[in-house]
Amino acid sequence: MDLNGRRESEHFEDRRGMSTGAKAGLGLGSILLIGLITMLMGGNPLDVIQQTGGLGSMTGTEEEATPQTFSPEEEAQVKFCKQILASTEDVWSAVFRQKFNAEYTPPTLVIFKNAVQTNCGGATSAVGPFYCSADQKLYLDLAFFKQMEGQLKSGGDFARAYVIAHEVGHHVENLLGILGKAHSQMSRVNQKQANQISVRLELLADYYSGVWAHYEDEAFGSLDETDMREAINCAQHIGDNYLQEQAQGYSQPESFTHGTSDQRMRWLKRGYQTGDMSVTTFTGDYNSL
Repeated sequence: MDLNGRRESEHFEDRRGMSTGAKAGLGLGSILLIGLITMLMGGNPLDVIQQTGGLGSMTGTEEEATPQTFSPEEEAQVKFCKQILASTEDVWSAVFRQKFNAEYTPPTLVIFKNAVQTNCGGATSAVGPFYCSADQKLYLDLAFFKQMEGQLKSGGDFARAYVIAHEVGHHVENLLGILGKAHSQMSRVNQKQANQISVRLELLADYYSGVWAHYEDEAFGSLDETDMREAINCAQHIGDNYLQEQAQGYSQPESFTHGTSDQRMRWLKRGYQTGDMSVTTFTGDYNSL
């Protein structure tokens, strides 16, 4: 993906030098196992967790600054994230003006290490990248990119861009009123039905990340076939069925919250191919998604 000379977003918080008082009640091995199962490319884990009682094993709410130095490689990753975020700002600002006659309010990207406090509660890196609608911020531990390459076999710069674009997709859902309405519905139905609503939200965020890629490429010609293959490969390796089968040897469709590999790839590709903002995952039969 060609980002040479592109601007960097100013909607950014660097909390890598912050240590949080939040402590997980699980050992590292358990956290890594949970991370493999729940690492479904972001989504809204904290919003959902709030509805089910919060992170009961997390304590403490304070963050303190500690001096740290970072490698040139990590600083290059930060620059890349800020450039991708800037691209989403440019694309969605234009889309909101043209399609909705409205102004787009960009989210803030927070980079952290190990654990973080948000307006949705405390979280560790084990939940993967996520969006918190209560403060309209995206949260990312850069270590997730290495986990993508290792555990998920999903490397490449555009795969990383997809991670950020997916979370921004949830922010777009929030601004359009889709996210709040869906979470309200989730609180009134049983777990199976709530999971199905969650899948619709995640697939729509995948679709919106494809829409972003559509207009990014249209405006800058920054993508090639390799880039889309990277993102599609990533989508394949973060499907609920794939992750559950890798973790436990079988999948449980009734517990899916993000969609299958096939669904995630199809919705991402559809957004990229059409750029059509009239499309939604909240119409039609659930089984036809």
